Amino acid sequence: MSRIILTGRRRDPVSFARSHIQRSLPMDLSRHSIQYLKGVGPARAKLFENLGVRTVEDLLYLFPNRYEDRSKLTPVARLLPGEWQTTTGEILAKGGRRTFYNKKHVFEVEVGDETGRVKCVWFNQPWLENYIHVGDEVVLHGRVELFKERLQLVAPEYEIIAPQDQRLSMGRIVPIYPLTKGMGQRYLRKLMALALELHAADLVEVIPSDILERQGLEPVNRCISQLHFPDTEQAQDAADRRVSFEEFFFFQICVILRRMSMAKTQGFAHKIPRDLEERFKAGFPFALTPAQQKAMVQIREDMAAPRPMLRLLQGDVGCGKTVVALFGCCVARGNGKQSAIMAPTEILARQHFMTLSGYLAGPAFNKARIALLDSTLKKNDRKAVHDAVSRGEVDIVVGTHALIESEVVFKDLAYVVIDEQHKFGVKQRALLSSKGKNPDVLVMTATPIPRSLCLTLYGDLDVSVIGEKPAGRGEIKTYHCVGEQAEGVYRRVAEWVGKGTQAYIVYPIIEESEKADLKAAVDMYEHFRKNEFKDFRVGLVHGRMPREEARTVMDKFQAHAIDILVTTTVLEVGIDVPGANVMVIEHAERFGLSQLHQLRGRIGRGAKNAVCILLGDPRTEDGKKRIEAVVGTTDGFRIAEYDLEIRGPGQYFGRHQHGLNELKVVNPLTHIHVLEAARQEAVALVKADPLLKRNKLVRETIHQRYPEYLERVLAG
Repeated sequence: MSRIILTGRRRDPVSFARSHIQRSLPMDLSRHSIQYLKGVGPARAKLFENLGVRTVEDLLYLFPNRYEDRSKLTPVARLLPGEWQTTTGEILAKGGRRTFYNKKHVFEVEVGDETGRVKCVWFNQPWLENYIHVGDEVVLHGRVELFKERLQLVAPEYEIIAPQDQRLSMGRIVPIYPLTKGMGQRYLRKLMALALELHAADLVEVIPSDILERQGLEPVNRCISQLHFPDTEQAQDAADRRVSFEEFFFFQICVILRRMSMAKTQGFAHKIPRDLEERFKAGFPFALTPAQQKAMVQIREDMAAPRPMLRLLQGDVGCGKTVVALFGCCVARGNGKQSAIMAPTEILARQHFMTLSGYLAGPAFNKARIALLDSTLKKNDRKAVHDAVSRGEVDIVVGTHALIESEVVFKDLAYVVIDEQHKFGVKQRALLSSKGKNPDVLVMTATPIPRSLCLTLYGDLDVSVIGEKPAGRGEIKTYHCVGEQAEGVYRRVAEWVGKGTQAYIVYPIIEESEKADLKAAVDMYEHFRKNEFKDFRVGLVHGRMPREEARTVMDKFQAHAIDILVTTTVLEVGIDVPGANVMVIEHAERFGLSQLHQLRGRIGRGAKNAVCILLGDPRTEDGKKRIEAVVGTTDGFRIAEYDLEIRGPGQYFGRHQHGLNELKVVNPLTHIHVLEAARQEAVALVKADPLLKRNKLVRETIHQRYPEYLERVLAG
């Protein structure tokens, strides 16, 4: 959470809301829809769903991204080039134009105060001309730059300040919230103040009183108020620590209970011949790395034990996790058991199916039978697979979400692999496991988790790490080129493709502008096909294409019947084309850091060196740092450390990642001391009360926040 500097007294923003409701009992805010708050209604309630807000409790736990101390704004005359600063002034002039080179729309305004004037520039946002007017008072936050010997702010954050908004938006520390399309800061600030006025007293203290006293934590209602509208730096720090402790505390209880539950669960102890690993390795035309072999030994020991395996296998893209996962299938097959491998996309599932099918002739597999199950299968074909699986005529089933449908019944499922596990919800992962009698489970991720956090965040899983790539892989070199260099980039791509390599050209698809983004990708495909790459075979694939058509294009690309593939982020996982060693990522500044790394991992899959070109014009400091990080390293763990640091766990791990969507404030990297204290208290509580029978409020809170995660753990 951002640090803020405060001076002088602050007005209580909650006094801005004057409505009062008299109640004798607290309201259950987790069941009180936000729709019924004054100023929301059905239409805005749908907008709030984009922010994960459905109830009043959700709203109160929607914390600011950062704060601005608007009691001391920087005068225009004191703005410094290279600094991130906040200033305010009046809109003195405005106008729109298009650039000469690429015809981008540019909207410019001149802002002035009593000390001077500064220009502000926004690109490709023509609608601002109808929103910002001469005479408006505006607050601006951004990086100050020097252009043609004059100061300017490029694409700054802005907020129009109306006279009635002064109490909450000026002259004090002001929260800056995450927003969604159709919602502004002023509205959200006013609504938050009203919600605090009406419902802060309804917030229930869920941490046991003895722990609050021991840790010196403030009451929850005061802390929530101070996180939204802090009075002092010290009050914000105390509130930050209090809410961070709560989030860590309940998550750690879940982790500890899950670990205890798995230790007591009876699984199937596989019988494994001593020579199995050697026979397994002999089935591949390449040597396994030491890290792969170590992970195999760990899986072997887990599967031979009487308790179910619950192991996380993490490693960078291209490190060979699939081969290691296949070893578990080999063990299960040797014991007459079935295996299931679930992938998040049909492309990745089909890739696994094709890869594994080529390996099953090896001496360790004893003629294992494999099947593919996804939603593209015709009804009769799907039924045939269902019947074969239920009769035990299939040893390994590879599929997507189709694996967890009620029609899928296994005869004897003993080993489950969940690939790219952060793409699945907790309930989805549990459903697949429930199709067997406590099967061994291996979850895999190519999004590396910093080693310092694995024990704390994944304390219920054993962790294997593959930190090296197979021998013989080519080197990937990454370059950044600005938009004006695009023509030269395309000429180089044509030269490389002319020498026999294949290439990807990747376009972003962002939810807020999906229709326009998709049109841009399709238009550029047509342009390339008729101009820069008219001498080559160019293909197009995107997420809106019919499945059969997309699959046909991918099959042609893999068979080198297509030279250049224009694609969207559907490419991010599951594509393995050793002949593709060139990638151009268009508008690279619009991609997240881990997404850029995942996309780059689709090239360099063979023995030849590869080239990745990031084509784009980052305007923000974070955007520039993301580009620099990807250019500077191909180490996924180093990229993960940086990505987690700047984005926090909620965005980094994804909504469904192992319950981490509950960590709405805290960043584990910057709150290690709080995390350690919370873990100690969680361990002590669970040790004294393993089933939480004496801590009913803790138990109820866990059921509310992690309903599927602990469903079986606390069933007694």
